[in-house]
Amino acid sequence: MMKGSPLDEKPMNPAQILVLGFSTIIFLGMVFLNLPIATASLKSPGLTDALFTATSAVCVTGLVVADTGTYWSPFGQGVILLLIQIGGIGFMSMATFWALLIGRKIGLKNRMIMQEAFNQSSLSGIVRLVKYVLILTLVVEGIGALLLSGFFIPLYGVGKGILFSIFHSVSAYCNAGFDLIGGFRSFTPFVGSPYLNFVILTLLILGGLGFSVVVELLGLPKSHRISFHSKVVLSVTGLLLGLGFIVILALEYHNPATLGDLNFGQKILAAFFQSATPRTAGFNTVDTGGLRDATKFFVIMLMFIGGSPGSTAGGIKTTTLAIILLSVKTIVMGQRDTVIFKKRIRSEAMSRAFVIFTVSLMLVMLMVLLIGLVSPEHEFLDVLFETVSAFGTVGLSAGITPELSTIGKLLVVLTMFAGRVGPLTLVVALAHRRKRIEPIRFPEDKISVG
Repeated sequence: MMKGSPLDEKPMNPAQILVLGFSTIIFLGMVFLNLPIATASLKSPGLTDALFTATSAVCVTGLVVADTGTYWSPFGQGVILLLIQIGGIGFMSMATFWALLIGRKIGLKNRMIMQEAFNQSSLSGIVRLVKYVLILTLVVEGIGALLLSGFFIPLYGVGKGILFSIFHSVSAYCNAGFDLIGGFRSFTPFVGSPYLNFVILTLLILGGLGFSVVVELLGLPKSHRISFHSKVVLSVTGLLLGLGFIVILALEYHNPATLGDLNFGQKILAAFFQSATPRTAGFNTVDTGGLRDATKFFVIMLMFIGGSPGSTAGGIKTTTLAIILLSVKTIVMGQRDTVIFKKRIRSEAMSRAFVIFTVSLMLVMLMVLLIGLVSPEHEFLDVLFETVSAFGTVGLSAGITPELSTIGKLLVVLTMFAGRVGPLTLVVALAHRRKRIEPIRFPEDKISVG
């Protein structure tokens, strides 16, 4: 066999298949959204805007270059909804669903791909988890749509109300942030509605916890126990929600562009909503562009952290943040092991956390630099906000996305894609791995650090 022939090529690893799968779905979405029938004006939006919207939907981000509620036709909105659903639960989950329906067995390689997609440490029970994810998604989104219909049908009528209910339920649970309200307003017209805020918040928080955590919580009455992973996820999520609420309420309390003109109850509601939505949800009930600079920077930090592993959320993830902070504490305190809930964190998990943080930070810094170069007319903080929003697959916007140049939009597309598949997964997929051999261990030496 000749060296370098196609027969010599190695099969793709799970990371490469995930990247290829998401790329294929995005390409198909771009093709459909570029059809004239996809827009209300019956004019093709152009490949760049179609690609941007398809990527934002599949990567469940929510950044848009055209208003979803008015620019796209019902056909286009349907395509976006389908892309959000596929992107939210993952194309491998959809493939597994169809395979199970027709009675096909799930092979080892497909199980490995699902393990990578759901960020699981073991292949054990992975098919069962996918079944739970699919059932859970349909049930939660169905209940969400039913609850939202009680709000939207009286407001918009039966037909439009049902459409709005289904679309926003899927968009909220998948943490996509797309809305049909119109005028780039998101849910700002309903800032004072406790009912709508409660339903949307419940959906987006559940979607951001991670499928395995939600499945475990549903089984808690029977099992009476919760895993170490879920304890960490729930603890960090609760702390971030509480901290975000306090900081945003304090910084924006007297800001007339956001919370200033609301009554006290509405301020509490709006501050909590804004503390939850940067965790990759993308909806907003106050004008994001009107936030004070200090608040924008704080929201940027929340967006960079994102949601939890195995969820529809992006960012570096809550568990990564927990491991990094605890590792820093361990070093500062001169302790040997990194411990939480009386459990020791494995060294592999700590190494992975620091790699994810480093790669993510480098990616964001690079994209901010490049977008800033091609769009010098925009403020640095707004460019940073938009970039981190894309990386965290959040969808909150400082209002500059529609104004970006073609190159700027393509850079945001790359950032959204990297944020959805995961920076480490993308690096592994692109890296050329040589055949593994036993490494030579070189002698250690000292180097000054810090």
